[in-house]
Amino acid sequence: MSGGSGKGGGGGSSGRGGLHVRVKTARKRSVSSTRWLQRQLNDPYVRRAQAEGYRSRAAYKLIELDEKFGFLKKARAVVDLGITPGGWSQVTRKTNPRARVVGIDLLACEPIEGVEILEMDFMDDAAPDRLIEALGSAPDLVISDMAANTVGHPQTDHLRTIGLAETAADFAVQTLVPGGAFVAKVFAGGADRELLSLLKRHFTTVKHAKPPASRKGSPELYVIAQGFKGRRMDKANG
Repeated sequence: MSGGSGKGGGGGSSGRGGLHVRVKTARKRSVSSTRWLQRQLNDPYVRRAQAEGYRSRAAYKLIELDEKFGFLKKARAVVDLGITPGGWSQVTRKTNPRARVVGIDLLACEPIEGVEILEMDFMDDAAPDRLIEALGSAPDLVISDMAANTVGHPQTDHLRTIGLAETAADFAVQTLVPGGAFVAKVFAGGADRELLSLLKRHFTTVKHAKPPASRKGSPELYVIAQGFKGRRMDKANG
């Protein structure tokens, strides 16, 4: 269930050019894993993450989204859903050292200075209360790089990841302070109508974006919802 991210610093150049590394197929390595390794070795974001101390290239996705939408610097209490390996929380703390950050993931995550990490399933009924208890207040920013484990069937992968995004959005709607923001990974595929409907009811602006750090062949997109309207409207509709 984990949607790890490795998040990194400063948009700008992606470091294109330079030496192209070719990887020979080893006896015990499949062709597909050889291609993956070659892509990793030649990925400028991977090299940049290693040089700048971020845990994965996904760090730059959050940096680029923040450069466009500006949601990190004003955040004071942040929940990172699917924190492992920790890049998004690294970016959050580097961008805004005053922010309190709590992350959750089913997979273990190495400690991050200034971040409290819960190793548990976000889909567990107890998770929302545990997150708020650890944070010490309602969040003003919920970020989610969660993605379901892919099975190789695009429609199924899309539906499973949208399901996680909808659960994350529901958590955000139930816990955010007025004016708060929600950022989450979704997959292109057209099944996010209910998610967008929920977000548009509760946030002033809702937009999709594909940051440059997101690989061109990947179906992933990010939804950015800002200006949470609060929960009074739920009571009025209840």
